[in-house]
Amino acid sequence: MKLIPFFIVFLIVGALKVQGQTTQDSLDIRRVALAYIESQHNPNPKQMQDALHPRVVKRSVFKSKKAKKDYISEFSAENLVILAETYNVNGDKFSKNPKKEIKLLDVSPLTASVKLIADEWFDYMHIVKTNGEWKIINVLWQYNNVSEHQ
Repeated sequence: MKLIPFFIVFLIVGALKVQGQTTQDSLDIRRVALAYIESQHNPNPKQMQDALHPRVVKRSVFKSKKAKKDYISEFSAENLVILAETYNVNGDKFSKNPKKEIKLLDVSPLTASVKLIADEWFDYMHIVKTNGEWKIINVLWQYNNVSEHQ
């Protein structure tokens, strides 16, 4: 019975330590993740560039039908900025009210893991805080329909 108060204090202290972020950090992380997807919805290369760390890499797994082998597709910051400029230029790549759900999976003082759920795919992002700003440094994505990866 004497262990119950100790256990409660342990849980409270543990919960406080795990959070490790401020409300502003959470807002900034969400803002960066939204900038990434919204810059594709409404072509805006500057918005994309502002959300990215210069050393960002976006990856996914695809299968070569001819070679019958899996390979890793990679995009750099430059590729992602061009994507934001060109992908939806005709306004036909997304629904009228595109899905853009952000889930903060883990947040620490300098790093965050985020899941972005869009209409046709989802992205796992690693976001880092450098020089006081949150920036996307890693993206691993997949279509909801795995057959699209061929």
